[in-house]
Amino acid sequence: MAGHIQDRWYKTEKGPDDKPRRVKSDRYGTGMRYRARYIGPDGTEKSKSFPDKQKRLAELWLIETAADMARGQYVDPRAGRVTFRQFAEKWVATHTTEVNSREAAERRLRLHAFPYIGTRPLASFQPGHIRTWLGELESSVPAASHRRIVFGTVSAAFSAALDDGLISKNPCKAKSIQIPKASHTRVVPWTAAQVFGVRAALPERLRASVDAAGGCGLRQGEVFGLSEDEVDHDGGWISVEHQLKRIRGKFVFALPKGGKVRDVPLPPSVSAALQAHSERHPPVKVTLPWRTPDGPLVTKSLLFTGAAGGHIRVSHFNDFMWKPALAAVGIIPEPEEGERYASAPEHGMHALRHFYASVLLDAGENIRALSQYLGHADPGFTLRTYTHLMSSSEGRTRKAVESLYDLSHEFDSAYE
Repeated sequence: MAGHIQDRWYKTEKGPDDKPRRVKSDRYGTGMRYRARYIGPDGTEKSKSFPDKQKRLAELWLIETAADMARGQYVDPRAGRVTFRQFAEKWVATHTTEVNSREAAERRLRLHAFPYIGTRPLASFQPGHIRTWLGELESSVPAASHRRIVFGTVSAAFSAALDDGLISKNPCKAKSIQIPKASHTRVVPWTAAQVFGVRAALPERLRASVDAAGGCGLRQGEVFGLSEDEVDHDGGWISVEHQLKRIRGKFVFALPKGGKVRDVPLPPSVSAALQAHSERHPPVKVTLPWRTPDGPLVTKSLLFTGAAGGHIRVSHFNDFMWKPALAAVGIIPEPEEGERYASAPEHGMHALRHFYASVLLDAGENIRALSQYLGHADPGFTLRTYTHLMSSSEGRTRKAVESLYDLSHEFDSAYE
């Protein structure tokens, strides 16, 4: 690294004898005296000023900067002045994940990070700033699982800044940072009586949606995006190839969550329910953009549609059909006069997937197969979520050992 230190209080000029001599400059005695200068990796000149009597500090700064370049840890001083918000907004806008994931990350940063740490320059962050932010976050975001997701988004932004050479280390990964622990809510599956009670309480044209979700483990978007060509009644399979998804207030067709296209066994009873539904309510062709609101248009022949013949609007279904059905069977309370139904995230349509999982595990199905049918990316996640429901496995273990001890009683009686 080529670098030097300029003394701005003096300049060199020729004397009467044509020999160079140092004379005081117009800046003598004012402002910073020394300016350390070097050429950065990008080919442009960088500099930093130091006051009088600190020439040694300027020299040390040049030495440390050269060492950082040699170690690959160099950070452009001007780039480090970019604030966290300025960088994170650009970073999240170029996220290559699904549009919904990008919007969720932007919302987490806007609500829970920018108000606290948004104006601080990237290069000035220390682990203490992150610890302080996490303490403030605890009062505004009570759920530890949500705080963990917010923290993960902020840490990912810092990692991107590290990759771009704007900072030398990620303050979120310091040993003193305690990552919010995920809270594992124990899944309590519905009973069969609750499932069929909710089914009966729904409008008749939507009752078979419970069969698709509870009998095949489909997500809500996969149920309402289910097209007739994805259902193989003769072979006994459902091909889950897309879902109905809402992005920025507009509905689109998109791949299932995580892009996990899959085939799910279609039980005869569910097949019969879907066929009976299609006879009473023939599939309707619906055209929507693919993946994003400005994506190419695709047409699907949907099994479940709204009263007006178009796709189902999920928020309307949840508020005016699903929750009244929950209240009708006593899963949630009826609201007071003029009030809305209370929030019940654990009793959304996703509860039917939990019911499906509990039925399969109780029948002895293995975790890997269940994970595949549910469209989980990792069988370990399936195991962590549903391991406590594998009671039948415990029962088989007790029965196997018990049968051995029954045999031992015969030996005992033979020697009495």
